Amino acid sequence: MARRRAAQPVVARNGELIVERDPARPSGRLLIQHEMESSYIDLADPTHLEFDYMRWLRIVLRASRARRIVHVGGGACALPRALATEWPDGRQDVCELDSGVLALAREHMGLRRAPGLRVRHADGREWLATQPDSSRDAVVIDAFLGARIPLRLITVEALRDVARVAPLALVNVVDDRSRRVVDRVAAGLADAFEHVFTLGGRSGNTIVAGAAGAVPPLERIGAAAAADRSPATVTGPPALARRLAAAVPARDPRSAETDGLSPEPAR
Repeated sequence: MARRRAAQPVVARNGELIVERDPARPSGRLLIQHEMESSYIDLADPTHLEFDYMRWLRIVLRASRARRIVHVGGGACALPRALATEWPDGRQDVCELDSGVLALAREHMGLRRAPGLRVRHADGREWLATQPDSSRDAVVIDAFLGARIPLRLITVEALRDVARVAPLALVNVVDDRSRRVVDRVAAGLADAFEHVFTLGGRSGNTIVAGAAGAVPPLERIGAAAAADRSPATVTGPPALARRLAAAVPARDPRSAETDGLSPEPAR
């Protein structure tokens, strides 16, 4: 998610969920959720990813040759739809907990059935727990309660189950320059995966990744991310490990409804 920009023409509204039209791109639709930018879809081009962190996620998934992917948190399903278009012989499973989001996405943001794409109204952690060992190539966690990651999705126990299902986990984190949230999520991934790295800037969105077995091609990922219109930097496992010495991962049990991770407020 990103902080709210100036309001644009409204296409639809359902409580705190708003779909806006992008005046600069007539086929563009922006989903606002709890005053945050949640999803952006180009109705004419499903491969277009407006949000920088989604393009970074796609860079990692391409470089890792991941085709069978679980998306925990879908919104309007911009990334799964882009990947399903690019790889129609792949498999994109989306778990979105908010039925209102799915309804708006289907009515106003072009979400339809497509080869290789399965969208379900489900709790992502609970659904993953039903999946066979090593049945996917990657799990992408991009879910928020307001500006917070639901803590139950990134505890040690939850991430161990992710590692059971797939050898690659990618978590979208929003943080400030303290990197407190990034480090805590990375510490949880380090418990479940052999290698942990990040892709992002000094603040805002950062992709925190855990990988089992071989490390993904970080040089290729770094080169592609540096060439993006919003450049990002890779922090590899050795450099990240030094930062994680004092980081404490989250653990069960915690409240799924009220707890989460977000940057510390400014003091």
